[in-house]
Order: sequence, then structure tokens, then C-alpha cells
Amino acid sequence: MYTQADLDNITAQLPLLKKTAERELASIYGLTGMVYTPHRDLYMEACLKKAAIVSQLKKEGLLALSQVEIITAALDALYPKVKNRDVVEYQGNYYQRSFSPLKLSKSGKLVRKWAKYWLLQGPNGEIEPQWKSEVHDLWPSYFVIRAVMD
Repeated sequence: MYTQADLDNITAQLPLLKKTAERELASIYGLTGMVYTPHRDLYMEACLKKAAIVSQLKKEGLLALSQVEIITAALDALYPKVKNRDVVEYQGNYYQRSFSPLKLSKSGKLVRKWAKYWLLQGPNGEIEPQWKSEVHDLWPSYFVIRAVMD
């Protein structure tokens, strides 16, 4: 059972973990093969924990749903069969449907499960960075690829 204090604690830890993880990623950029990335792993674990805390607090009614969650639910209901990179209009704004690989086969060659999310497009057709950042914060598990171990 999580509380608001748990959320505040994990939120305070994230900026330092993110900075260290980005520095680690920059230092290994260009390398190939299996690379040990403990700082990125710690950062992703903290992001996943924060998302779980926020999700539970929202289910309990202690936190309100964000605009991203409300609009995503509405778009999912209105456009269930939209393909990747299709753009739809909703309440005067344009949203692009995106898919990312979520689970891979044992060989890593086939995608077993896809993450589906919506990105807000600005007036020039570019993805709004604030919206994209909130999508990453709400659903960090969508951006961690896992191999199926069945």
C-alpha cells in the first residue's frame, strides 16, 4: 500500500537518477553487445515504482487522472483500430497513434506484444515534448522492451 509520502520520496530521487543514467548512456554510446548499465537500470526501476505508486493512488481516488490519461481513454474508445502513425482530430487538436515493441520472443526477432499510446501534435506537425514526457512518466513500462521467458 503506497501513500503520498512514497510518491514524494520517489519523485525526489528521480532527477539525480536520471542525470546519472543519461551520463552513463552518453559514455557508452556507440558500443555494441551487452553493456552493463547499472545507473540506467536503477533509474528505470525508480520510474516503474513511481508509476505503480501513482497508478494505485489514482485507483484509490487520492490523485486525479491527468489530461493525458483522460484524452488517451477517449481516443482509445473512439478509434480502436487506428494504425501506427495515423493522425486523428479530437477537440481541435491532432493526435498521432504510436506503437512500440513491449515484449519480444525468445529469439528477439518477433514482437509478441505492442505498447499503444497517443502523442499530441503541435500546429507545425511536431510531437509536443511536454505531452511525450508525461506519456513516458505515466507508462514507463511501455518503453522497456522485455524478452518473453516462457
